[in-house]
Amino acid sequence: MAAQQAATGIGQADGAGHPGHRWWHRWPTVLGLGVAALLLATGAAGRETVAIGASAAAWCYLAAAALGRRWLGWVAIPVASLVVVGSELVGLPWWVGLGATGLVLLVLGVLRSPVARSLLLAQAAAFAVVAGLAVLALAWDPWAGLVLAGLVLASHAGWDVVHHRRDVVVSRSLAEACLGFDLLLGLGLIAVALLGR
Repeated sequence: MAAQQAATGIGQADGAGHPGHRWWHRWPTVLGLGVAALLLATGAAGRETVAIGASAAAWCYLAAAALGRRWLGWVAIPVASLVVVGSELVGLPWWVGLGATGLVLLVLGVLRSPVARSLLLAQAAAFAVVAGLAVLALAWDPWAGLVLAGLVLASHAGWDVVHHRRDVVVSRSLAEACLGFDLLLGLGLIAVALLGR
């Protein structure tokens, strides 16, 4: 048994001997892939959904960096959703709400801690680029916009990988869930666009 554990790198803490436990530590991947698959299967994922999703994902990273609490990345998901819905309820485009609150987060982060400023500025720049491209995807014709929105979301998966590997800004579980979601939904929508042409 010890030789097998040494050869495979799997120990009791990883759930060896308990098949159901081996996958438990991958719950974020299952969650991200599951939500993306559900959106694709039901047809609920369109150009605007993906544009909002990509922008909200970058906003969540910005929120966690600005407030200096990695676990807030998870809390920021429903908060970003509320910002999107609230913006539209008062007659503003969703991207105005996310942009304005993103700016507030940036100011709070700068005032909160000059030590983590480089991480904060990286998140703010990433949010600006992702949200800008997402809005551009909505301005283009539907086919090109869908492809661009898919590319923006899929490329955010690279951001997720960097944060997961470095274990910074957001919790690893969020980066992992976001990676599965971004990659499957982004590439899935590109495939839908290409197959529908």
